[in-house]
Amino acid sequence: MFCMLQKRSRFRPVLRWLPCLAAVVVLGQALGSDEKPSETPALTNPKPRINVIRDDASAIRWKIDKQRVDGMVEAGLLQATGSENPTAGWLSIVSPEDTVGIKVNAGPGQISGTRREVTDAVVRGLLKAGIPAKQIIIWDAKLEDLHKAKFDTLAKRHGVRLAGSIDAGWDESVVIDKAILGTLIEGDVGFDPDEEKDSRKSHLSRLITGEITRIISIQPLINHNRVGVSGHLVGLARGAVDNDRRFSVSDSIFVTALPDIIAKTDDKEMRYIGDRVALCITDALYMQYLGQSKSLLHYTEPLGQLWFSTDPVALDVFGIETLEAKRQDLEVEFHPPRSRLYENATSVLIGESDPDRRVVEYFRRD
Repeated sequence: MFCMLQKRSRFRPVLRWLPCLAAVVVLGQALGSDEKPSETPALTNPKPRINVIRDDASAIRWKIDKQRVDGMVEAGLLQATGSENPTAGWLSIVSPEDTVGIKVNAGPGQISGTRREVTDAVVRGLLKAGIPAKQIIIWDAKLEDLHKAKFDTLAKRHGVRLAGSIDAGWDESVVIDKAILGTLIEGDVGFDPDEEKDSRKSHLSRLITGEITRIISIQPLINHNRVGVSGHLVGLARGAVDNDRRFSVSDSIFVTALPDIIAKTDDKEMRYIGDRVALCITDALYMQYLGQSKSLLHYTEPLGQLWFSTDPVALDVFGIETLEAKRQDLEVEFHPPRSRLYENATSVLIGESDPDRRVVEYFRRD
């Protein structure tokens, strides 16, 4: 199925004090104070910036130019971080003490899923910056999908790890409790093969709660029939919790459950997923404008771009607009429903969904 900057965590203490502030204002009015109460500023997301790196020769006829992709990743990193060199860029968002999880979408396969060439460039950049190989994890929901997409060859080459969030098992101490019942299946916490059980509880993967401290999300530009794009929000939440089939019973439940998963906090009120996202990269070397989980090459077009941002919501909305523009150009009669997912994600400070509040900068490489 489902990013948030660490600096946004500063808003949560403010939220806890809002009821107290309101009480003080009411008390002052009751006492007849002549002073006008000061207005509490609205909590908003920082204005996001998207850096689009374009190289028309990077992806031609299903072949990807590895050297050009390397240059695109380096250029995007420098623009996104404002750093003078790649090492400084990587070390501005992660540290050698971190366990860095590179979140990919391996399910659609080698062509339509996250491309290994992009992931490879990120891995080599982290290694050059001094991140130990054993502390770099390429992950997705299922380890099986990573092997099918040949990420195992990349991991073996660099000595980094592969991991599936589902395969890692569930942390029973971290519960997402929503008033929606789901029938437990094999692999869910509490499943009993001899008795059908329902539960309204889900648990985060131990990979997320116990290992990864920083996340780099690399998601392909591929359509999603329910929410417009199978991007960073969907990708980060996919396989993050057990007993998740209950969230798909309706669109209204689906679009509130995903932000809840990304915004789930620990005892220190840090978000397990949201506050650990260091960088989001949309792999737009190719775009698939129809379908969502399968590689459909007849609905795929080269775009030759990589998009960089620290805001996953802004990237996903930009992706929806790009996919819709391509369908209009090709006169394809398909319009995914306008999803509330992105507005809901904005309301819990995961990112900014309003196109008028973002800045998109284009950089072309020849």
